[in-house]
Amino acid sequence: MELKVKRNAGEILAALCAGLLICSSSAVLAGDKHVAITQIVEHPALDAARKGIKDALAKAGFTAGKTLKWSFESAQGSGVTASQIAKKFVGDAPDVIVAIATPSAQTVAAATKSIPVVFTAVTDPVGAKLVKNWQKPGGNITGISDMSPIAAHMKLVKDIAPKAKRLGVIYNPGESNSVSLMKVIKVEAPKLGLTIVEAAATKSGEVLQSARSLVGKVDAIYVPTDNTVVSAFEAVVKVGKDAKIPVFAGDTDSVKRGAVAALGFNYYDLGLQTGEIVVKVLNGAKPGDIPVAAVTKLELFVNPGAAKAMGASIPESLIASAKTVIK
Repeated sequence: MELKVKRNAGEILAALCAGLLICSSSAVLAGDKHVAITQIVEHPALDAARKGIKDALAKAGFTAGKTLKWSFESAQGSGVTASQIAKKFVGDAPDVIVAIATPSAQTVAAATKSIPVVFTAVTDPVGAKLVKNWQKPGGNITGISDMSPIAAHMKLVKDIAPKAKRLGVIYNPGESNSVSLMKVIKVEAPKLGLTIVEAAATKSGEVLQSARSLVGKVDAIYVPTDNTVVSAFEAVVKVGKDAKIPVFAGDTDSVKRGAVAALGFNYYDLGLQTGEIVVKVLNGAKPGDIPVAAVTKLELFVNPGAAKAMGASIPESLIASAKTVIK
């Protein structure tokens, strides 16, 4: 009996070792780098940025699951969850924490002053108190801004809806990036004869009602790069179609989801640019020495079908100049 027990134990140990060897062939080695990604909410624009980051890292030799440990958590739009994720990641002590969107970046910045942090899709990094200034961020954090070209957006609204006088803007007053954008919108819109009508939505479940509150009060609706509203963008599109109010977006990904038009940049490209910064940090650069960058290449996306459904018409000259025309 004793010999049999020893033999069985040995067989079990051998099987376990074999299993470990099999697992280790595809596992990340202990000496490899660890990048942890926290994202405030999942929607096409931010998801595209995350993919761009992952691809940029792979191009530099940091392949998730092979030469890189890749961790990802979404806060699903909750500030409390974002804070919990930040604390968890700090406890994991990765080589770099990448924060996608302002709320996630703020929670990570508050959670650590030592682990390198790279943010992306942050509208106003100085206003959000993430960095001291763009050129010399200082500390352990840097990244890429997605500040929207608001003046150009307001002009686009007038180009497609020239008779519009009242512009509804749906945003979350709890997002500092949206507050920063609203300040700029209120400066630029009046220059083109547009009066701003605000509609607040503090969570995605409130977006539909906020959009409905604008019916009868506005001639067009504009959704800035507000994570709360963009995550429920289809609700705004529904109201736009039902009430024949053209809906414009601050990000080009929303045009595929039903916006009439948007002038912006590709969030995948934003992710690639962010990933290049992450690579620099993984190779030893200090975040505080890397200037905050912005995207300058703009692309026009138009959706003639959505425009028609909302009672608008896109000039042929704009369609001809568009980077992408949604069929």
